[in-house]
Amino acid sequence: MKTSSTVKLSTVIILLSSILFANPSLTGQAVTFSDQIAPIIYNNCTTCHRQGEIGPMPFTSYDEVSAWGTMINEVIQSNYMPPWPPSKDYSRFSNERGLTESEKSLIADWIDQGMPRGDVALEPELPQFPTGSQIGTPDLVLTMAEAYEHVGNGQDQYRVFVLPTGLTEDKEIAAIELRPGNASIVHHALFSYDTSGEAQILDSQDPAYGYDGFGGFGIDEAFTRQFPGYVPGQDPYIYPETLGKMLPAGSDILVQMHYGPVYTDQSDQSTVNIFFKDEPVERQVSEFIMLPFAFSGTVLDKPFFIPADKVETFHGQFTSPIDASILAIAPHMHLLGQSWEVYVEHTDGTITNLINIPDWDFNWQGTYNFPRFVIVEAGATVHAIASYDNTEDNPVNPNVPPQLVTWGEKTTDEMYYLPISYVRYQDGDEDIIFDNLVSSTSQIQLEQQRTHLDHPYPNPASDLVSITFTLSARQHANLELRSLDGALVKPLIESSLYERGSHSYELRVDDVASGTYLLVLSTPTGEISTQQITITN
Repeated sequence: MKTSSTVKLSTVIILLSSILFANPSLTGQAVTFSDQIAPIIYNNCTTCHRQGEIGPMPFTSYDEVSAWGTMINEVIQSNYMPPWPPSKDYSRFSNERGLTESEKSLIADWIDQGMPRGDVALEPELPQFPTGSQIGTPDLVLTMAEAYEHVGNGQDQYRVFVLPTGLTEDKEIAAIELRPGNASIVHHALFSYDTSGEAQILDSQDPAYGYDGFGGFGIDEAFTRQFPGYVPGQDPYIYPETLGKMLPAGSDILVQMHYGPVYTDQSDQSTVNIFFKDEPVERQVSEFIMLPFAFSGTVLDKPFFIPADKVETFHGQFTSPIDASILAIAPHMHLLGQSWEVYVEHTDGTITNLINIPDWDFNWQGTYNFPRFVIVEAGATVHAIASYDNTEDNPVNPNVPPQLVTWGEKTTDEMYYLPISYVRYQDGDEDIIFDNLVSSTSQIQLEQQRTHLDHPYPNPASDLVSITFTLSARQHANLELRSLDGALVKPLIESSLYERGSHSYELRVDDVASGTYLLVLSTPTGEISTQQITITN
């Protein structure tokens, strides 16, 4: 009979052999564009690096990728690309960007080997990306009636444009997406709607297209009707299944556009894509917005002034008046911004992390979607801590020499602006997992999907763990929980047949001893993927 230690050793050898077999970069095998690199690039980079998108150069073929191979490797190894500002050690989100260490190693090995193309016949076809959108085919497309001339006087301009929807019935909204006509001058945009006709009257009273909109939409009700807005580097926010917002019949979409300062006259004629829900909306999504003003319900520890040559940190607190279920968060600040940390202090004293952005980059910001509801009970307090650097050491400080800066919408002003999307809590919200809530990058399905295991959530865990995995083909799969020395702790999925694509599994760990373990996904074809999980019981 084999001893227990022999069984463990053999298990470790089998695991390591499978991992080596699945990862050419660990075996010294050739890494080629056709076999390994194209799927990584197409699924993580090409969605932005293609004609008409934000990426400055296209990555849609071997020639285009290899021409920039060394640069691609540098920005990937430094984690500058794909851009993902939030700390993954603090909290996790459904729409995360980023490459695994294995994928980064493959790209490095490919560069070292001279960027071989491999067998052209094995290259996956370029995915069928949506035209004129990051997320799909819109149900309604609204374009500015004419180009707006942005004067090159070095000043910010705020302009509200009224776009009639022509809707004859109420529509439930899944997403709203701005397609800037001139991305070099569009700083950000806010969306709302008007059913009174007041916005059209304001438009008709202004001789130029649109009307001035500094500080809002010119209509009080519009501020409380906002949809998720547009900022550079942000994927459009897609409401999860059964959640959304209503757009009434006969309404006008209001776009408050912030044009940044330029020194030559430039024009913009942007388009708004509107996506309707495929299923009925059961709960309307709302936002509470933390601002440095008492009317927002936020208590700030000091007035929002950032003196010249100072680094200032502001600690805001918002106490929830209701039981709420949070689904997304979207921190916003300007060029002096340095960091955000947001967490919930519950009434029993426990803490739930929401988001930590340790190195703010104005060029990469957005709405971050939680993989499951974050439950906030009435009386719980949201803490939001934001830091700003108004010194000469800040290379993007818009004022040279530094000057006193206060809250405002100009690029040279600063913002403490934190929208948090929520619905009213209902029994069972703790168990809802947004399996279908993924980033626009992940929505692009390649012809050749890779078998992989995603990061478990939450991690660390003490009760219920959400596990998602993808299979490259219709096949049987095994999922196991093992100790770090390879010993089997718990079989989870045993040779079950799954279709090609993404799947989910819920694991209870309240009966597992505290410690760090391996989740191991394997298939009969030798594919294997692992993720670490820490259990605290």
